[in-house]
Amino acid sequence: MVPPEAALSPRPALLASSFDDLGVRLGPDGGRLRVWSGNADAMHLVVFDDVDLDWAVETLPMTATGDGVFEATTPLLRPGARYAVRAGGPHGPGNTFNPETLLLDPYARGLVSGNYGDWRGVVVEGGFDWGGVAKPRVPMDRTVIYEGHVKGLTKRHPLVPPALHGTYAGLAHPAMIEHFLSLGVTSIELLPVHAFATEPRLLQLGLTNYWGYNSLNFFSPHSAYATAASRAEGPEAVLREFKGMVRLLHEAGLEVLLDVVYNHTSEEGIGGPRTSLRGLDNRSYYRQTDEGVYIDVTGCGNAVNTSTDAAARLVLDSLRYWAEDVQIDGFRFDLAVTLGRDGNHSFDPEHPLLRAIRDDEVLAGTKLIAEPWDVGMGGWQTGNFGDGWHEWNDRYRDRVRNFWLSDVDYARRASTAPVGIGGFATRLAGSSNTFSQERGPLASVNFVTAHDGFTLRDLVSYDVKHNLGNGEQNRDGADTNRSYNHGAEGKTDDPRILATRRKAMRNLLGTLLLSAGVPMITAGDEMGRTQRGNNNAYCHDSPLTWLSWNLAPWQQDLFAHTQRLLALRRENPALRPVHFARLGERIPSASLMDWYDEHGETMSSDRWTDPSHRTLQYLATSTPENEELNRILLVVHGNESPVEVTLPVLTDDVEYVSLWSSADETPSDDMPRIAPGEVLPFVGTSMRLFRVESRG
Repeated sequence: MVPPEAALSPRPALLASSFDDLGVRLGPDGGRLRVWSGNADAMHLVVFDDVDLDWAVETLPMTATGDGVFEATTPLLRPGARYAVRAGGPHGPGNTFNPETLLLDPYARGLVSGNYGDWRGVVVEGGFDWGGVAKPRVPMDRTVIYEGHVKGLTKRHPLVPPALHGTYAGLAHPAMIEHFLSLGVTSIELLPVHAFATEPRLLQLGLTNYWGYNSLNFFSPHSAYATAASRAEGPEAVLREFKGMVRLLHEAGLEVLLDVVYNHTSEEGIGGPRTSLRGLDNRSYYRQTDEGVYIDVTGCGNAVNTSTDAAARLVLDSLRYWAEDVQIDGFRFDLAVTLGRDGNHSFDPEHPLLRAIRDDEVLAGTKLIAEPWDVGMGGWQTGNFGDGWHEWNDRYRDRVRNFWLSDVDYARRASTAPVGIGGFATRLAGSSNTFSQERGPLASVNFVTAHDGFTLRDLVSYDVKHNLGNGEQNRDGADTNRSYNHGAEGKTDDPRILATRRKAMRNLLGTLLLSAGVPMITAGDEMGRTQRGNNNAYCHDSPLTWLSWNLAPWQQDLFAHTQRLLALRRENPALRPVHFARLGERIPSASLMDWYDEHGETMSSDRWTDPSHRTLQYLATSTPENEELNRILLVVHGNESPVEVTLPVLTDDVEYVSLWSSADETPSDDMPRIAPGEVLPFVGTSMRLFRVESRG
């Protein structure tokens, strides 16, 4: 449903009818191709042989129909036809026309590669029987995101047939669905699956762009992730396999989210590959100065200029296609600040494209998650996106890592931690200092790790990155990781260090999954995956980045802890408030929060900042709207020395039911009931969760 205020806003120019129906549309007279270029003066359609992709069987002039659109209709544009376009135009700063260059239609639904690395669009019908399967529509307060790589998830899974390893079909295999469901996640977020290319620099090093943040086309699924049978059959079969994956995951109640890269393309800087947008209209599609010098706010050589209507509409149409035709449930926007930069290259949270995405009827109900930064001036915008948007919360990530890792490292060397528990508590309760009252805690996508950076296991095992295998002399990847190796760099046999690392992982996972907001787990962290200290493994398509399913007993225990935590999150609505509470008001689906120290007394102001007292009792009480009344008590102890904790005395008719402890190597099935005022021993750096229930 379109918000009421959207109806009052002027219709953005990017929705003009001149941009409608770009790409190939099939009809009784064959296919009609429409391509936009605001600066071209001529354009031709080139159709190729079905087998020899370097043999052009027909070249047809395209007619300029006005408003920058060129059009051609021919029976040669039938399903499966291979085609490209050529564009000619003026020379001068910002223009890079070459009428001999074969270019991809930006709206092509399928791609194939020629013998010399040239790409061809492929006409795709796209028909598919969804069998009445609908999108799961998981509410945000119940959403748990699982970020993973299509290939890495299944490449080594012993129960997935070898023919399906690393494929879309493999991802929807019953063994994978069972893993997702038994773990308790709701939404599978896939690293980029838009067709992408590997940078020439990596090819020269014998490496590959494994992560896929190098988009070649915004409408075609990456064919290398399809089975050999689908690839042999062609792009139509690749798309069909992709849709089949979505349907099977939806049948299981699992959502599919896509990590989408609209901020830049694989054409890199001037002099890089010329495959599509640069040859069609460089001036309109890429940010640049009047002299034609690229303004690169992405760090990838170019930045798509969404201040132009054509570029913004291209992004919007791609989203509509994936959400409607492919039934995708949501999107995580890589370097989303770039998409919201205006004609002066400054970020505007009310940018026409960001508003159009939020208000679009086709995208209604679709999860919209921004990575709220890029590398340009004013590029860090966490908390500044508008209503309807959720954001990766890097402030949450940094504070949680500091509290459990770098602060502990500091305390070992300086006898006390550098800060108290106050900042950590704010993140635990939903980051109200970052997100407005109106947006609430669900605006925050909480994460401790992501594809970019250390894995959870490496975060507690390495002080510094180990990226020599990337071919950049260890210069790439973040230098500030807020990690802690606990006394040995990397692999060790010291049982004390290993036990401390395991507890640190449980503390980090416990914090993530018991915090207000939307949690995101990085695939493999629930099983203690390692990349041997590489914190930027984007260029490794190897066992380094593929999940191993051969688990040691401690890894099985970690998986069981993650299962328990996610079950507790589902069962206790006080842990997942929809709104922030307001003092003195009853806000439905908010959680009222009370804070106590280790003595069971209300937290005094000096205790929030005192680094020698990093023990907190967090009582959250739900405000029922759709679920029963629920109260939980989470006790956090952030120093390595043990402490005794007195559970707060609330009333005489309640007791505390023990639900989970990070001090346990294996989740305990024992759920003792403990009276208010009882004193409990806590080991150093640990957490414990209780539910508050009536006596009897």
